[in-house]
Amino acid sequence: MKMFSRRDFLRLTGYGLTAMAVQQILSSCRANPDAPVIQTLPTEALIPNEASLIENTQQPESTAPQDYPYMVVARGEQPEEMVRQGMKALGGMQRFMKPGANVIIKPNICVGYHTHEYAATTNPWVVAGLVKMCIEAGAGSVRVMDYPFGGPAEQAYRVSEIGDQVMAAGGSMEVMQGLKYVEKTIENAVSLNKVTVYQDVLDADLLINVPVAKHHSMAKLTLGLKNLMGTIRNRAQIHPSFENNLVDLAMLVKPQLTVIDGMRTLMANGPTGGNLDDVMIQNTLIFSPDIVAADSYATRLFNMTPADVPYILSAENRGLGKADLSGLKIEEINV
Repeated sequence: MKMFSRRDFLRLTGYGLTAMAVQQILSSCRANPDAPVIQTLPTEALIPNEASLIENTQQPESTAPQDYPYMVVARGEQPEEMVRQGMKALGGMQRFMKPGANVIIKPNICVGYHTHEYAATTNPWVVAGLVKMCIEAGAGSVRVMDYPFGGPAEQAYRVSEIGDQVMAAGGSMEVMQGLKYVEKTIENAVSLNKVTVYQDVLDADLLINVPVAKHHSMAKLTLGLKNLMGTIRNRAQIHPSFENNLVDLAMLVKPQLTVIDGMRTLMANGPTGGNLDDVMIQNTLIFSPDIVAADSYATRLFNMTPADVPYILSAENRGLGKADLSGLKIEEINV
């Protein structure tokens, strides 16, 4: 066997010698009693490439990730079953959380004077279905919350029927408390450098964003990105330079899962509505870990494209997701 000095050994490993080859060299040396012994050095004394090589040889071979859809679109008339089938197609709730997880679900419960039929608030059975699936997947806690601008939270939770359905599903409703809001600096912000946000939302193991799809007089549409405004104390802070501020907020508050409620959509006079003639029954749910892609698809519910909603394209340009859905794996199911 050719003799290898320590300098040769380091040079070979530094140039990318495979772990298998190193093991063969060492094995050959052990098999030949006359071969010189290569002194073993403490890991901390090794150069980075050598240390990484030794560590990597002790790791099991990795497995390729499953080929999940980028987005699932479910259509039907039973919201809870649509949630179950949609999440199953997306990889199941276990894809997004581990047992014991601290889960926060953020629907749109903006007002306390319209029932869900008016499509100003998220469908209660969509929210409850997500609560049930989180609990079934072993969540340690599942809290549902929003910061209404039209009436007290308790009233909004009750009138929207979200409160009753969440409690029946085993989750809890949380009134967002002033003491839990903290000021945060947003790195790489364009205009919203600081914002006062609900700390628990940032600390959650899993944040699920569940907006109702509806018209908005200023933003054109309220979808996933716009729904994040309910996590901050001062909504008026977003209104100047609306497009940039909304995207800045999305750089801080990042849901791991967005489910857009298009069961009943408010087509005009949003965000609060109040006229059932403005409501269209579309019986659609959109699921994706990409909030920008979910919003982009949801523009179709209003016969629009992402180009019609400037903040969606701005979010894509800032690296928050994909507005161009061409080439993405989108699974559409009827439930």
